[in-house]
Formats: sequence, structure tokens, C-alpha cells
Amino acid sequence: MADYETSVAFLGEWGRFQKQVFSLLCLTVVPNGFAALSIVFLAATPAHRCRVPARVNLSAAWRDSIIPLEAAQEEESGAPARSKCSRYNLEHVLGLSDRGLLPGVDVNLTGVPTEGCLDGWEYDRSVYLSTITSEWDLVCDNRWKNPMTSSVFFCGVLAGSLISGQLSDRYGRKIVLFVTIAVQTVFSLLQFFSTSWAGFCALFFVVGMGHISNFVAAFVLGTEILGPRVRTIFSTMGVNLFFCAGYLMLPLMAFFIREWRMLVLGLNLTGFLCVPLWWFIPESPRWLLSQGRVEEAEAIVRDAAKRNKIQPPPVIFSPLQNKRPPEEKKSHNICDLLRSRNIRGISLTLWLVWNTLTIAYFALSLNTANLHGNAYFNCFLSALVEIPAYILSWGLFRWVSRRLSLFSTLLMGGLSLLCIQLIPANLTHLAITLEMLGKFAVATAFAVVYAFTAELYPTVLRNTAVGTCSMASRVGSIVAPYFIYLSKDSLTSAQSAAGCTG
Repeated sequence: MADYETSVAFLGEWGRFQKQVFSLLCLTVVPNGFAALSIVFLAATPAHRCRVPARVNLSAAWRDSIIPLEAAQEEESGAPARSKCSRYNLEHVLGLSDRGLLPGVDVNLTGVPTEGCLDGWEYDRSVYLSTITSEWDLVCDNRWKNPMTSSVFFCGVLAGSLISGQLSDRYGRKIVLFVTIAVQTVFSLLQFFSTSWAGFCALFFVVGMGHISNFVAAFVLGTEILGPRVRTIFSTMGVNLFFCAGYLMLPLMAFFIREWRMLVLGLNLTGFLCVPLWWFIPESPRWLLSQGRVEEAEAIVRDAAKRNKIQPPPVIFSPLQNKRPPEEKKSHNICDLLRSRNIRGISLTLWLVWNTLTIAYFALSLNTANLHGNAYFNCFLSALVEIPAYILSWGLFRWVSRRLSLFSTLLMGGLSLLCIQLIPANLTHLAITLEMLGKFAVATAFAVVYAFTAELYPTVLRNTAVGTCSMASRVGSIVAPYFIYLSKDSLTSAQSAAGCTG
């Protein structure tokens, strides 16, 4: 395939055909920005406390005091917070109330026994009208289910990464792109009808499979059709900026649609807008040539020439390209990425880098709802910092060596996040600034490594290689939600310990 660039050089770099392919492939990526991080709002945890049944005859004073205070402090006032998972024993409180005693005046509540939230929870509806957390009570003893929801999605991404690259290399980039867009859209809409957390997660797993598969297929299709200069812009800025556009729209839509089922519906109806693109996005001529389908490849290139108003040569591809050796017709799989020493070293290194970046990217992105301040603004800001990151990635990719670009952005991201540990707890704005700086560096590195990976492999292995790197990184995305879960638990434990020693 070394002669492919020479054979199609007459098309030019930026004609009508290339502009159409560039823009339409980028548009197919916009729904991915919704799907990847919608869980930030779908599974947000509102403020909550144990429910006291309305049928119970308690005075207002006792209803306010039935929830015990804990050592952990409220973020705004610094006062001790009310427990989220326990209440004073209801029968005991009813007995004291019936005797006409007042809490804190006639009764010291310290010695009153406590119990769990036997009647469920009351949730604050001022920020979120409903989430899957409030609908299925994913709090207290069931709080492990909240990060598990994100992990199930990323398990689906792992499965999609495992199979989509090989399917795309075998059946074509275009067919896999549109089938997986349909899978992501349809199964996302089916979540609207979920009646249980387990059912929601089962559908979310399939959404994850479609999510990564269509992104990788669009990415590889663009890199194979576009010329060298435009390919660099597409693979660094193009797809990533359109992904970011979807990400930016997520908090805006979530701000106006605060009920999780309607939010799912609103976000995923946009997937149907991709259906007409089937008739405008071509298959990869490179892939067709690698499969020996020379006539189809020539037809696409001649149509591109017509769109660009260029007269094509009588023979586009040389006889050497038309007649492929029998050994090139064999199918390729993941084992080919480990077969030779050179490719094995490249593959193992890239798998490690992708895994590290994915942990950082999704831990930072999913944590926006837990940052100080407004959750919608923080999510919007987290998406906004990615725009200059992707622009920078294009500049680095054009004027700086690939390895130096990747090294410098990884170092910048690591140092920024490490410095957060040195910031006093009361300097929340400085901590958020450093976190956003780390997100900026990680997003830049992510864009660089995507394009770098596509360059390192031959056409017959490219989609499998990118899909496999994505698959390897999913170990990081699966565990990323638990970084947030464990950090919140450790913070609560530290606050409790401080309260006890104080």
C-alpha cells in the first residue's frame, strides 16, 4: 500500500470531497460526547437523609432532630453534618415524643440508639429532580453500585474494543461505523424504560460496546481517506473537538432536563440524525485495496475526483496494487500485534500509555459532580479546557516530535495533579484550577496518542491496533470510578477521625 498516496495525489488535499468526509465523520462523533460522560448526571448523588414516614405522629422539633449529627462537616458552613444513612430509633423517639419531651432541652440524644434507613431515603430535589441513584437508592450500603454503573459501561467499551477492530478490518470501516451508531442509539433509548438498576446496567454495557466501536471506526476511516496534512488535523483536532462539542452540550442539556429518563431521551435522539450520512460517507479505498476490491476503490476515487472537479488518470492504481500476493489476503488479528519483536514492543508500550491516560481522563471527568461549587458549571469547565488542549495537540503533532509531545504532556498532567495534594483544604479554587490544568494536559496527550498510534501500524492492522490499544486502556476506565469512590470514603474517614480526636 506504499503507492496509495502517490496514486491518489491528483485529488489534492482539501477539495470538496475531503471537506465532506472530514465534516461528516466528525459529526458522527458528537453523540459520543454525550454517552461517555452522561453518567455524571444520570447517576449523581443528591443530598439525602433517612425518611420518616408521614403517618408517624412526630412534632417538627423531633422530625428535625431524628437524624443524628456526625463528625463529618458540611462543606459550606463547617458545622457537623446530619447522617445520611442512620436515624435515631423510631420507637424510642416516639416514646419520648409521646411524653411531651423536647430534643436537646429535656432529652440528651447522645444515648439514644440509632438504626438504618428502614423506610428509605428522602432526597434533595433542588438540583436533580431524579437520578438513577435516587430512583433505586444507590446510597449507604448500596453506594458501591454507583461506581459499578460506570464500570459496567466501560466493561462494554472493553468488549467493543476487543471485537470492533477485527470486525472493521474484516467487513469494512463504514458498515461497522453505522451499525455501532445504531446500537449505541437504540440501546441508550431503551434505558428510558429501565425498571431496575440491573436492567439499566445491562443496557449500559451494550451502549458502551457501540460507543467505542463507532468512534474508532470513524477515526480510522478518516485517517485512511484524508491526505497527510488534513489527516493530522482530523486525527488530533477534528474528531476530538467534535467529541468535545457533545461533551459541552451535556451539562447544558442536563441543566434544563433534570429528570434522568427525559435526559436519556433528549441526549440520544440525536443519534437518528446520523442515518442520512450513510449515503455521503464512503468506504475506505485503502481498506478496499487491502481486500483486493480494486474496482470499488477506483469507483470511490473517481467519484472523489468528480466532486473535486478534477480529471482522473485513465489508470489510478498500478497493476502491482491490482494484483495482491496471496499471503496478503489472509485475515489479521490481535496475535499479529505481538508476532514480531518490533511491533510487540510498540504494542506493549502503547497499551501501558493508553491505560494510564484513561485512568486520569475519566477519573477527572467523572469527578466534576463532586467538586466544590455548581456541578453543571464544573462539568462545562471540564469540557471547555479540552478545546485548547486539542488545538495544542495539533500544533505539537505538526511541529514537535511525537515522543516529545507525549512525554511533555504526560509530565505536565502528572505534576499538576500531584501539586493538588500540597494545597490547603480551604483553597478550593486553586485546587480546581490545578485539576483543570491536569485535565488539559491529559486531554492533549490523549489526542496525540490516538494519532500517533494510527501512524505506527500498517493499513491491514491499523483498525485492530487502535481498537486493541483502546481495549487495553479500558482496564483503566473500569477502575477509574473507584478512584473517586475510594477517595470520598477516605475523606469521610479522615473527617470522622479529626472529629473524634478534636
